[in-house]
Amino acid sequence: MKFIIKFFPEIMVKGVPLKKRMTMQLTENLKRLVGRIDEQIKVKRFHDKLEVYCPDDLHAPVRNLLGRTPGIEQVLEVKDFQTGDDLQMIAEKAAEFYLDKIAGKTFVVRVKRTGSHPFKSGDIARYVGSYLFEQGTSAGVDLHSPQVTVKLDLYDQTLNVITDRFVGLGGFPMGGQGEVLSLMSGGFDSTVASYLSMKRGVKTHFIFFNLGGAAHEIGVKQVSLYLWAKFSASHRVKFVSVPFEAVVEEILRSAHESYMGVMLKRLMIKAAEQVAGQMNIDVLITGESVAQVSSQTLRNLAVIDAASSKLILRPLAVMDKPQIMAIADQIGTREYAESMPEYCGVISRNPVTNASFERAQKEDALFDMRVLDRAVAEAQTINVDQIVADVNQRQAVEVVHVVTDEVLIDIRRPEEKKAHPLALQHLSVPFNQLGADFKKLAQDKAYLLYCDKGVMSQLHAQYLRDQGFNNVRVYRPL
Repeated sequence: MKFIIKFFPEIMVKGVPLKKRMTMQLTENLKRLVGRIDEQIKVKRFHDKLEVYCPDDLHAPVRNLLGRTPGIEQVLEVKDFQTGDDLQMIAEKAAEFYLDKIAGKTFVVRVKRTGSHPFKSGDIARYVGSYLFEQGTSAGVDLHSPQVTVKLDLYDQTLNVITDRFVGLGGFPMGGQGEVLSLMSGGFDSTVASYLSMKRGVKTHFIFFNLGGAAHEIGVKQVSLYLWAKFSASHRVKFVSVPFEAVVEEILRSAHESYMGVMLKRLMIKAAEQVAGQMNIDVLITGESVAQVSSQTLRNLAVIDAASSKLILRPLAVMDKPQIMAIADQIGTREYAESMPEYCGVISRNPVTNASFERAQKEDALFDMRVLDRAVAEAQTINVDQIVADVNQRQAVEVVHVVTDEVLIDIRRPEEKKAHPLALQHLSVPFNQLGADFKKLAQDKAYLLYCDKGVMSQLHAQYLRDQGFNNVRVYRPL
């Protein structure tokens, strides 16, 4: 099986040196990614495309990977044959793949030809079209509105029969646009903002401000791992967790109630600035959208920005909530966001919507900044690819390896269950429904939660414990 990869159009309009650098970056990214699937898979670079060669039995994972790799605009699935300049052989190979598809339908043949041949693209199209018409049971040729388009690509002496095509992620190759630190809460906005940054080819690290929930931290780690593994796994990134409980306590002590929300955001930005400085990163990303909540008016956002000299990007600034949620559906983070435990640090009464720069500076002066400095000093940093080991090592909720009298609950997504069914007798409750459904179960029994890596089961077991359910643990087979 061969895949032909078309570059994101913005890559192709760059100057020659920059275009070469970007296509080489994408090539290296893909080599790294497909190598984790199988070392047999090969990637070859051309000036206007890439080609990926893989065994037929690896078609599905490679196709999935190509569809979510930044820098790829379109992917063609092809079968290639050495046909030389033999029109009859070209027609016969086309017939193998298209005779069934054109049965009872109108069709047209489209040919792209590269190299030196004794015929033109139009000659191939007419010859193949005639052959398919004579050998098949089509409804005829329609040059303008065909029901089926027969797509052929002749590159030198190789015929590529295009059996399928699909749209890629677009954007620039990961690693070619610098690095950012994304403020991650695990909700709809921060996850979508991080995804859009990755799609643009930006190496995106995560910073999380823990307002007091162990389950919340596990959940944010899980969705960060999901985003990284799906869209930016060609590069290693970090996850930073900053303990913010003491910061919230100091806000409650020092800040005027109308400024508490703005102060919390300003202090998060100040902390993120310090961490970004340690990581030699110049840019922060947040998931804020104009006027979505009281702290996100234009004036308030300007006052929040003034807390830092770093560039702050807001990919969602002019998006509305339905648009953001639609992207979350598309990228698979909606279920994570909906099941994320909420820990609200401060709630302002009569929150200010037209904050004053001068007043914000006075509020800063009342806040003991040593509290913020201690929080940053106590921050924990791990590589995102180490999250599974980190969560399982901490084991906030007890892990058992053998099911005895407990009721086993599989909390994975339906597609995960189908791919890797659980042999043991169990209940099936998707993790995004567990919070509502668990209370309906008989509470005189003990329950074990199961997921593939143990992260989501730890999250939801901890969340249920926080709600007062002490009859739940985590199951991980040996």
